Amino acid sequence: MLVREAMAQGSADLKFAGIKSPNLDASLLLAHVLNVSREKLIAAGNEKIPLKACAQFCELIERRCNGECVAYITGKKEFRGLEFTVNPSVLVPRPDTETLVEAALQILSSVGNNLKVLDLCTGSGAVAISLKHEKPELDVYAADISLGALETAKENAKKNPCNEVSRASCNEVSRASCNEVSRASCNEVSRARCDIINFYHGDLFEALPSSAGLFNMIVSNPPYIPSNEIETLSPEVKNEPRLALDGGETGLDIIKRIIEKAPQYLQNSGSSNEASRGYLVLEADPRQMEEIILMLEKRRFYDIKLYKDLAGDNRVISGRYEE
Repeated sequence: MLVREAMAQGSADLKFAGIKSPNLDASLLLAHVLNVSREKLIAAGNEKIPLKACAQFCELIERRCNGECVAYITGKKEFRGLEFTVNPSVLVPRPDTETLVEAALQILSSVGNNLKVLDLCTGSGAVAISLKHEKPELDVYAADISLGALETAKENAKKNPCNEVSRASCNEVSRASCNEVSRASCNEVSRARCDIINFYHGDLFEALPSSAGLFNMIVSNPPYIPSNEIETLSPEVKNEPRLALDGGETGLDIIKRIIEKAPQYLQNSGSSNEASRGYLVLEADPRQMEEIILMLEKRRFYDIKLYKDLAGDNRVISGRYEE
């Protein structure tokens, strides 16, 4: 069978099974089997597929037809240009969550350097690792209640260390605060920090050691789907860990707990120094934003802002804490 024939057959099978993106999914699965990029796959349309690879492709197409998502089948998902290992212990990173990372980076860029960030409900580690990769001087902490998720996040941190370009920028930050004599040793410390994320297991803030101190920012993509809506989700989403989806009766149970406790772990705005101020940045359902604004205001957060996702919906909300 030729590549283009396998693609056509796989796409047809997926379309018949009701998969919404049959062509894309078939190409991703075939590229995975052949260990090539999608671009090379398209260019190889008239090449023959080995019988063993053809059989493997048919097996993967059947799994996709049965509702298993492509990311779980291939064991990987791209997020902000990085490749993350995914499995049934973690949510699959989604483009909407890139809005969370972008909002956090936008705020952090106006605050300063050598900042501490906490990622709650880290899951695969996509948010924490992306922040560290794009702003390597950050001191990043990440926590999750799921041991399986935390192990996956640690694996992804090792898989996506800071590259040489990031290390160079990290060294520049280090040099700015070090004198000429100590630059060499300071650079070594800086390089070590580039590849380190502090991972902790536990229920939200309870995961943190007493030595963690205060943070300049807390970010989170917490469970926010109302319990009674879980069964209405697509089969592939329902296969993702319920622990990472279910936000309780209104979907706001975890978000409310985060907002209530966050002030105890955030820098406050009692100083004129911007870097001393603490920010909370959350992803949530656009329908929940009005209620979240009220929760934030009740806990004395101010300068509340909304950030739109790719569909133009309010997907992320941020606020500054004022003691």
